[in-house]
Amino acid sequence: MKTKKIPMRMCVGCREMKPKKELIRVVRSPEGSVSIDPTGKKSGRGAYVCRQGDCLQRAIRQKQLERQLETSLGEETAAQLQQTLEQVRLEETGNDG
Repeated sequence: MKTKKIPMRMCVGCREMKPKKELIRVVRSPEGSVSIDPTGKKSGRGAYVCRQGDCLQRAIRQKQLERQLETSLGEETAAQLQQTLEQVRLEETGNDG
């Protein structure tokens, strides 16, 4: 049997290559709104971030997320992204047990 290829993506915070399933996608929709895409299937320009909160904070602080998404993030949007990431992580840890 052939081994299945695992798609790799780079985290914009820590700049490490990791399997796509271990990362969370942040997407800018065609309308211009920025949100977290837990399914990875929304249309729009995407960037990947590790599940740790410090990677998202670093990506926002160093403006890496803005560069990847080709849009400017306001403080309100950045706070909303961090809150949504925290909710996604809580849901995932709740489902594991």
